[in-house]
Amino acid sequence: MTGVSLQPMNPIVVFLLLFVGIPLFELYLLIKVGGEIGAIPTISLAVFTAVLGGLLVRTQGFVTAMKVRQAVDRGEVPAIEMLEGLVLLMAGVLLLLPGFVTDVVGFLCLIPTVRRFLVLTFLRRAKVMHPAAGSAHQAPPGQRVIEGEYRREDH
Repeated sequence: MTGVSLQPMNPIVVFLLLFVGIPLFELYLLIKVGGEIGAIPTISLAVFTAVLGGLLVRTQGFVTAMKVRQAVDRGEVPAIEMLEGLVLLMAGVLLLLPGFVTDVVGFLCLIPTVRRFLVLTFLRRAKVMHPAAGSAHQAPPGQRVIEGEYRREDH
């Protein structure tokens, strides 16, 4: 066998996993934790993670907005920074949802290196970004990479 081929998942299965399976698992965990530490501490913990997550998302959002501004000031397209902002939005939504698994994933998305890794992985898998020629990874077969330099001359 030369490689593993991943088939795309059926959209109905993805929908059921996201909107039925995850909430049911979160509910199960909330009930288990509530049985161990009590209902009020469990609710307090869920509210605390939502508030803390909201504050952290806000702070990271300002940092990302400043990076976008700096890239624009340099004349660059802030594509990666904008995608990081999208991951931050996702993190905010996950942290507002009650549950421990969504909180863990949301807090992981707040770590800048994890966020950058997710964005770059997405761009590579979407075949939007390719490694440069001469790097450890080669261009896909049948594609040619042309490197060059340019200089903008305003008239």
